[in-house]
Amino acid sequence: MSLRIDIITAFPAFTDTMATYSIVGRAVKKGLAEIVSHDLRDYTKDNHRTIDAAPYGGGGGMLLKPEPLFACIEDLLGLPVMDHSKHIRDFVNTDTEVIMTSPQGVPFDQKMAVSWSLKKRLVFICGHYKGIDERVREKLTTQSVSVGDYVCTGGELPAMIMSDAVIRLIPGAMGDALSALSDSFQEDLLDCEYYTRPEDFRGMHVPAELLSGNHLEIQRWRDAQKIEWTKKMRPDLLK
Repeated sequence: MSLRIDIITAFPAFTDTMATYSIVGRAVKKGLAEIVSHDLRDYTKDNHRTIDAAPYGGGGGMLLKPEPLFACIEDLLGLPVMDHSKHIRDFVNTDTEVIMTSPQGVPFDQKMAVSWSLKKRLVFICGHYKGIDERVREKLTTQSVSVGDYVCTGGELPAMIMSDAVIRLIPGAMGDALSALSDSFQEDLLDCEYYTRPEDFRGMHVPAELLSGNHLEIQRWRDAQKIEWTKKMRPDLLK
């Protein structure tokens, strides 16, 4: 079973390009995942292919309009025309998530990435400009998610960040599957530091514990370093 990721965006060439590189690109070539970008302008009905409008009540910026987004989701998921009485969950089961990238969303984390890697389909709605008409979030999304306490120009980069975090967890995506199991946040801790050759670089030495050849001692050292590194950099995780 492969994971399908749909990305709804006003700039499909941007996400198409990023989906061809590194682990994500290799996973797509292997058939472990599929990433399909959809041009939101294809779902407009006016000659100017308008996807945004000024917000009611005034204020700066423009908002993505609900009409093309509803039309796009209904088309992608084969849904009937949705009115105020329906929600996307009335039509899709928990194997599918429709995610809006938004600074107002819940924080994305490793547990979420693990959960999503077991899904059949992820649909990302990429915000742009000032944001998205609230009726889209209320009716079309199963989750609204943020990648951090900052604002990007659009949701394309956050969507690809989350896609990357998810795809690398799919069995077969990484050359060394065990590597993902020791990643930061996998056990609510930051990962420890690592060293490679040469053993002595400009007077900076590799810790003796890593040179011992004693795998139990090495693991104990790494576990201790994970705790110390987390205390230093992210003490909030230790709660």
